[in-house]
Amino acid sequence: MADAKIRLFVDHPLGPGQTVDLSREQAHYLFGVMRLGPGAPVLLFNGQDGEFRASVAEAGKRGGVLAVEAQTRPMQVPPDLWLMFAPIKKARTDFIVEKATEMGAARIVPVQTEFTNSERIRRDRLQAHAVEAAEQCGGTFVPEVADLVGLSKLLDDWEPARRIMFADEALVGAAEALGQAAGVQAHGPWAILIGPEGGFSAAERARLCSCDFVTPVSLGPRILRADTAAVAAMTVWQQVLGDWR
Repeated sequence: MADAKIRLFVDHPLGPGQTVDLSREQAHYLFGVMRLGPGAPVLLFNGQDGEFRASVAEAGKRGGVLAVEAQTRPMQVPPDLWLMFAPIKKARTDFIVEKATEMGAARIVPVQTEFTNSERIRRDRLQAHAVEAAEQCGGTFVPEVADLVGLSKLLDDWEPARRIMFADEALVGAAEALGQAAGVQAHGPWAILIGPEGGFSAAERARLCSCDFVTPVSLGPRILRADTAAVAAMTVWQQVLGDWR
């Protein structure tokens, strides 16, 4: 049997012998764009049951049916890490969501700060980008993209058991990387907070630094763009505390 080259996220329980009805958009992609026909293999995942091999049972212009055969990969749940960031320009915000998904974020939270350039987001569009990133990178988990929330409210409602790694541009060039920061816990839930292009305001920085659950860190000797900082911060966290060790 030919190897499956297409991965598809489906909102449907997966198990051997089950069938999955395709939406019109999924059918168009598989049969109109990718030109699959009956019997063609497809890899499916739903963010809960792992990855399964399936084959096309029915193919039509407005729908279709896939027959689930066997599991090909078990479910791989990422570390309990959230990425929180201030939305920037559309393409670069999309980049952050895609890379956060690829790098193992469990949840993605857009945050409104005093200097955030974008006052609104389309959560459904960003969630679709997370799904596409998981499809393309071989992941079996899709992080939830939350609604935009103000930084003040976020901190007011924060559960202190989850620590925040705060990428503080005021520490650029300092030696306070995550591995040397005081209060770093090797286990437990974490979140990374990346500011907007204009950085955090003095009041926001003061409040963050006053919180016992916040660990300010430097991301190196240079100030990074927001999208670069998100990738760099996740890399640092994964190497020190995550599942890359």
